[in-house]
Amino acid sequence: MASIFNSLNIGYSGLNAAQVGISTTSHNIANAETDGYTRQRVVFSASTPITTLPGQVGNGVDILEVKRVFDNFVFDRYSKVSSDKEYSDFEKKTLEELSTYFPEIDAVGIKADLQEYYNMWQTFADNPDNDAIKLALSKQAQTLAEHVQYTQNQVTSLQFQVNEQLSVNINEVNSIAKELSQLNIAIDVAESGDMYSANDLRDKRNVLELDLARLIGAKTNAGQLESNIQIDSSSNTKTGSYTVSVNGFNIVDGSSFHPIHFSKEGNASGFYELSYERQDGVLIPMEEVISGGKIGAILDLRGGTIDTTSGMPTDGIIQNAVSQLNAFAKGLIESTNNLYVNAPTTKMESNSIELNDTNSIMNSSLNVKEGSFNVVIYDIDGNAVATRKIDIDKATTMTGVADSNSIEGQLKSQKDDNGDSNANNDIDDYIAFNWSSFANGEHALELTIDPLSKSRGYTFAIEDGLRDSNFASGTNFAGALGLNRFFDGKDASDITLNHTLKGNPTLIFAGNAPVAGDNTLALDMVQNQFENYDFKVGDSTSFNTTLYGMFDIVATDVGSATNVAIFRQETVSTQFNATELEYSSVSKVSIDEEMTNLIKYQTSYGAAAKIITTIDQMMQTLLGIKQ
Repeated sequence: MASIFNSLNIGYSGLNAAQVGISTTSHNIANAETDGYTRQRVVFSASTPITTLPGQVGNGVDILEVKRVFDNFVFDRYSKVSSDKEYSDFEKKTLEELSTYFPEIDAVGIKADLQEYYNMWQTFADNPDNDAIKLALSKQAQTLAEHVQYTQNQVTSLQFQVNEQLSVNINEVNSIAKELSQLNIAIDVAESGDMYSANDLRDKRNVLELDLARLIGAKTNAGQLESNIQIDSSSNTKTGSYTVSVNGFNIVDGSSFHPIHFSKEGNASGFYELSYERQDGVLIPMEEVISGGKIGAILDLRGGTIDTTSGMPTDGIIQNAVSQLNAFAKGLIESTNNLYVNAPTTKMESNSIELNDTNSIMNSSLNVKEGSFNVVIYDIDGNAVATRKIDIDKATTMTGVADSNSIEGQLKSQKDDNGDSNANNDIDDYIAFNWSSFANGEHALELTIDPLSKSRGYTFAIEDGLRDSNFASGTNFAGALGLNRFFDGKDASDITLNHTLKGNPTLIFAGNAPVAGDNTLALDMVQNQFENYDFKVGDSTSFNTTLYGMFDIVATDVGSATNVAIFRQETVSTQFNATELEYSSVSKVSIDEEMTNLIKYQTSYGAAAKIITTIDQMMQTLLGIKQ
């Protein structure tokens, strides 16, 4: 039956309950600004009553547990939108930086330099023998080339900066994953026997999960979802098995973690490659599967797919700008050089090229097309004294015996080019063919006029055979090889004015023949700006447009990507703010609410203390009766 001592115990249980409530409330208030902290609530239950006459008598209050107010569904949405926001923030910041490299407004930028470059060719065409104009043309050509090269260096520098951030962030991912695996052990120990909830440890784990989501778009998977409706109607949490995965690759599995490997040692271009180590030790490339968080943005900007031969990315917004600018510069170099080879000279040297002696020229990486070109010999007065047509088809090689289907064979063929039955004044009598091989496996073509003819003032030139009026309808043989170059270099990374012309601009030719007043070549150069060419970007994309049009594509793609990133960031930020507000409304500490609870528990504590005081007085009365 109930006794006075039982009543004393009831008062004590109320006192203890109020004290735990005050401690929990104090803990909430102290951590109100702690990142990732989830407010906690005490779960009370009436103690088992004492059964007696006339019925069950209350036996005080029990403290079941202290639970945090947490909604796993809201947290999952918060993690996802946090990943999206980190992605969009980094993408926007990087693309805004990239867009500053293309200031194509107010007559500033590469396009303005290109326009001025062709204006100088027009001025040169009007005054073909003026050395001062030649000097001005060389300066403008250098300015254009340097601006293209500088812009490309800025873009590639940004790409490598982004690449270096990859290693920093992967290191952080591995560190967090390791910490999570250790934290899982601590949670399992704290919650062993299903008696207690490791609230603060779970908060810390959620913070790390959120960090992984922001860094790499990682997703957390747990075994069973349990509702905590006693705390809050929306409160629930996951228990049981625990993994953290990145697009199917588990980087945390309970108490163990699997680091993401990264290295650039095997990459020819210095780009980091990511891989996941299977249980059998095999490394699986994983750049292409990472699409979320800051690292996902890094890979989408830098390029996630790496070419195994060159080590260069084959995709990515920055890499696309690099490839497009290279295509523009290569088109400028080759189209200009393919025209400038009309200028008469005594020696032509090609670039170093990757082409085996007997391999098909058209099936190589060189941009050579089927067709023909003419080799023309000029005398000292500028008269064409010999011309030979050189054909190129899919079987044409660089070297071969005389009369074979090769460049060498066709040049050495003993033909009567002039139809004068003289065997000593044909192309094979003037031109020497030399195919050089280098230690790195590359080759170079050298065409020279024989010394005797050179001493007599003879020169030679190459004229591409056009199938129609378009400059692009020729073979582009000289342009692709870089014979008698106006521009040195292969793409935007190394384009420059030919070193000989840079040293002596008066050597620049305006005509196709070595005679005063000829401006044919200069006029062709002016026309070149309006000609359409095929600009190949990567392995699958090609644009048929002018040089201006190709550069517009480069600048427009960068500008469009930046605008899309800005709009996406604004949208994602709005979603993030809404989701963060929802998450905070569920789990974040409200100082006003905690102050109310503090007053409530304080009052409860005072009332429980009054019960004990009352019981004490009753006991004193009983003891007084006995005396």
